[in-house]
Amino acid sequence: QVQLAESGGGLVQAGGSLRLSCAASGRTFSRYVMGWFRQAPGKEREFVAAISWTGSSKYYGDSVKGRFTISRDNAKKTVYLQMNSLKPDDTAVYYCAADSTVVVTTTPSYDYWGQGTQVTVSS
Repeated sequence: QVQLAESGGGLVQAGGSLRLSCAASGRTFSRYVMGWFRQAPGKEREFVAAISWTGSSKYYGDSVKGRFTISRDNAKKTVYLQMNSLKPDDTAVYYCAADSTVVVTTTPSYDYWGQGTQVTVSS
């Protein structure tokens, strides 16, 4: 069982930056693929980024490539999402997710989910 708690969301102007954190409970955090997804009102949940167990492999959605960076600290049981050059289209609730699989997936089929944190980018 893994519990996830996101933090770091807020209101930022276009072009600004935010860093989201996701703290996990549980003893086997290092054996979970971690991902970030987002969902805007009236839209489907969208893949943002994912990272493998060791952090050696990272994957990004096309809309955030080159602007967002995912990382993890297994000792702290935390995954991060550094978001730069934010755009109004990035406005959404951002969810952290954990998956007990070896293969990184970009679909929202992860085993555990956080409650989400709101990110609002003003123009």
